[in-house]
Amino acid sequence: MTGWSGPAPEGWQDHARAALREDLGSGDVSAFALPQGGSARWMIEAQAEGVACGIGIAAWIMGDGAEVLAEDGQAVGPGTRLMQGECPADWAMSRERTALNYLMLLSGCASLTRRYVDAVAGTHARIVDTRKTVPGMRALQKYAVRCGGGHSHRMGLYDAVMIKDNHIALAGSITEAVARARAAISHMMRIEVETESLAQAMEAHQAGADVILLDNMSPAAMAECRKALPGAILEASGGISLQTVRAAAESGVDVISVGALTHSAPALSLHMEIE
Repeated sequence: MTGWSGPAPEGWQDHARAALREDLGSGDVSAFALPQGGSARWMIEAQAEGVACGIGIAAWIMGDGAEVLAEDGQAVGPGTRLMQGECPADWAMSRERTALNYLMLLSGCASLTRRYVDAVAGTHARIVDTRKTVPGMRALQKYAVRCGGGHSHRMGLYDAVMIKDNHIALAGSITEAVARARAAISHMMRIEVETESLAQAMEAHQAGADVILLDNMSPAAMAECRKALPGAILEASGGISLQTVRAAAESGVDVISVGALTHSAPALSLHMEIE
C-alpha cells in the first residue's frame, strides 16, 4: 500500500523537499532536547471525520520506516490510524509538522469536496475545482479534489480557453472574442465563455462556445438557460455554497465549479503521537 490513489501529481517530491528545507533550515535545534541515538515509535491518526489525502507524500517525508495503513480518498473518523512507524527520534520530530501540514491541508480539500459531491448525489451535475489554489500547490490540491470525488476544471491558462467578462469588454463582444480565440488555438482545445444572462448564453452558444458558464445566476435563471439550450454544456459558478449547490444542480446544469474546495477548505484535524 502506497497511500496514493491513482497517479501521483507531477513534481510532488520536489515540492516536499522544498517544504522540508523551509522548515529545517540549518537544522532542528529542538532536537538537542532528545537523548542522542534514541528511537521513536510513532503513529498518525485522524481526530475528526473526513476524507484522507496526502498519505503518500507524508509517508515519504517520514521515511523508510513508515507503514501506510490507509489510502487517499478513504473515509476516516476519530481514531482512524493513517500510518505508523519507527525511526530515529530526531528524524521523527523534525518531520512531524511538514508531514501533518500536507495531510491536514489536502485532507481538508478532499473532505470538503466529498461534502459537495454528496450534496448533489442523484443529479448528473459534476463538482469541479477552479484555479483559486494555494500558489505552488495546484497539482496537489486538484489531486485532493479528485480524491474527494470531484473533478478538475482547467489546470491553468494553457490547457483551455476561458473567456471572461473583461475579455469580452476588451474584444468588443462575445462573438468576436470566441472567433479570435478559435482562430488561434488547436482543434483539440475547448472554449468556455462566462455569461450573466440568457441573452449572453445564447450569443455564446451561437458563437460556437463549447462550454457556457452561468455566472452568479439564480437556479430559476439557470433552468431557463437549460431549457433554451438543451444540447449545450452548462456550468454554474459564483458564490455557490453547500446550502445552495443542490438547487444549482437541480436546475439542470452539467458542471458546478466551487472555488472554496481549494481556497477555503478547513484543514482536517490529525495528529502524530509517540507510542
